[in-house]
Amino acid sequence: MNQEAGVRARLVAAGVDLVLREGQSGVSLREIARRAGVSHGAPRRYFPTHVDLLSAIAREGFADLTTRIEQTMRAADPQPRTRLVALARTYLDFAAAHRGMFELMFRHDLLSSGRLRLRETSLPLFTLLTDLVAQARRPTDAPAAVVAGALWANLHGIAQLWAWGSLPLATGDSDDDSVLRATLDAHLGPAPN
Repeated sequence: MNQEAGVRARLVAAGVDLVLREGQSGVSLREIARRAGVSHGAPRRYFPTHVDLLSAIAREGFADLTTRIEQTMRAADPQPRTRLVALARTYLDFAAAHRGMFELMFRHDLLSSGRLRLRETSLPLFTLLTDLVAQARRPTDAPAAVVAGALWANLHGIAQLWAWGSLPLATGDSDDDSVLRATLDAHLGPAPN
């Protein structure tokens, strides 16, 4: 690895560590540089904008989530609905365990930034979700991608509302599994017996 790539990798690794420890609000170029052991001006030499560095950090989050989902899918029962439950559970668990990274990964300004094409990093996960929905859903007029989008929005909302404490307060439930089951039933129809 050349020196430039080494410094870039150290900056991203320091940023990932900072996001995981302190959340996205604790991320500053100066603190990332300090933790990477480089001058405070170094991030600007390797990443033209703050958004570029944050996108590189978020890309690492998507790589981690993708790895976790791939491992889950390899271990999951082959039934599409069971695989959807496993995927959804992994998504919610990741959101709960890596709150700052989860929030960073889905920032609109990062996803719409053109340089690092972060949106393209997330699309394979959505394709997997869409494929599973196509196999597991009840027949409807809505295309599988639309149902998958609605399911993903619902899962993302569960993750956010659970983290804020709103969902447990509203439902009186201390475990999000019942909400997850209800969400899948709402989008796919009741689970077969």
